[in-house]
Amino acid sequence: MNEAGENQGSKGASLRLLTYNIQAGTSTEKYQDYLTQGWKHVLPHNQRVANLETIARFIASFDIVGLQEVDDGSLRTGFLNQTQFLAERAGFPFWSHQSNRRVSKIARTCNGLLSRLRPTEVHDHKLPGRIPGRGALVAIYGEGAAALVVVIVHLALGRRSRRSQLAFIEELIAPYQNAIVMGDLNTSLGAKEMQNFLEARDLHVPEADSHTFPSWRPRRALDHILVSGSLKVESFEVAGLSLSDHLPVTMNVRLPGQWLVESGAHYPVVNPVP
Repeated sequence: MNEAGENQGSKGASLRLLTYNIQAGTSTEKYQDYLTQGWKHVLPHNQRVANLETIARFIASFDIVGLQEVDDGSLRTGFLNQTQFLAERAGFPFWSHQSNRRVSKIARTCNGLLSRLRPTEVHDHKLPGRIPGRGALVAIYGEGAAALVVVIVHLALGRRSRRSQLAFIEELIAPYQNAIVMGDLNTSLGAKEMQNFLEARDLHVPEADSHTFPSWRPRRALDHILVSGSLKVESFEVAGLSLSDHLPVTMNVRLPGQWLVESGAHYPVVNPVP
């Protein structure tokens, strides 16, 4: 945790954020792997746990982590809840997951949250769309309008569905002054639906798209961290951890100086939530 508990004055609290589509712990190094290694997406294999161990070491220095395409326990993972595994290995005292798509007992696709702050509330929302199976995992830190709301999402491939999903998220974050939306948004920041979303909620992003997909030769900016204007972005980076077909995105943000007092949030968390 950055400046835990001691930096509660006018400078505000600093948070390290990360979003990562981990592809259920399966490595993809070239397009051909989607065909030749496709069995790894439905059957267990030894490489998956080794990849998760590497991911756990990488994320251990962050405060709030949003995961996409994480499995909460199915045949392909040996019935291992990957969010829980990563939380325990990386020393996060709080974790939560949202199961969005199930393929019998073979695969279960989720959003995941790992946090060193104790959320006041956590909500699971199903997102609209032509094809079901997308969701928003929402964590609220503090109370009232000054609370920090963090939304972890994996949006649809189709523009029409994304537009309705972003409109839904607009309503979720509207009551809050401090908002973070992060995840695999499946589009660039320049897309019309993204521009409308950013303007509607006064969300800020880095100056330019940063390519995250495919991880072996990034050409598309699909993974993003969006923050409200009340949060100061101190640093932003696409990290070079190429285990999944996506690269992780990291950001350091500073919350308003009076956030702790006005929101009543508990910062930092020490003990795990039972």
